[in-house]
Amino acid sequence: MREEKHIIEILKTTQKALKQNNSSQLQELSNKTIHSASIYQHTDLVLIAILIYSLSKISMKREALKIKNYSLFVEKINSSIEKAIKELRKKDYGNFLKYLKETREKITNITPNLEPYIKEVFKKASINKASKIYEHGISLEQTAKLLGVTQWELVDYIGQKQIADEPYNLSANIKRRAELALKFLK
Repeated sequence: MREEKHIIEILKTTQKALKQNNSSQLQELSNKTIHSASIYQHTDLVLIAILIYSLSKISMKREALKIKNYSLFVEKINSSIEKAIKELRKKDYGNFLKYLKETREKITNITPNLEPYIKEVFKKASINKASKIYEHGISLEQTAKLLGVTQWELVDYIGQKQIADEPYNLSANIKRRAELALKFLK
């Protein structure tokens, strides 16, 4: 039950940020969602994180993409999200997923000429979120399978990032490690 409330909160916040065209809040929300997905190994959260990340990229580049009737697009997306929320409240997980997939289709079909770009956004979003899951200690193979990307795509992306600089992977500095070793040996 707690998890369902958390997902509803994420989706409600997504709707609000999308209405406000707040791409940075959407991106931050996507990162928090993938963090939760890594901890709980919940595949629905991964899908939600990818949807939110894709919406953040579209929101960020909406003027450059020249999306006609952007406000209508936002209404359609928020309508699908609202349907998903209603189904989750009823604990109808099949219809919940159906409406999440409907949301993805609506994102993909913004305009026919943007379809290749949006598909690329989803692919990059999947790889980006896969790297975040990998940073949380989930194996490369499991992460790739979870997000439907190849291990090669994931390794290539991770190789371009400096994961060692991520807060979850930082080790203590040399002085601190020496102090801990001495304390342990006493």
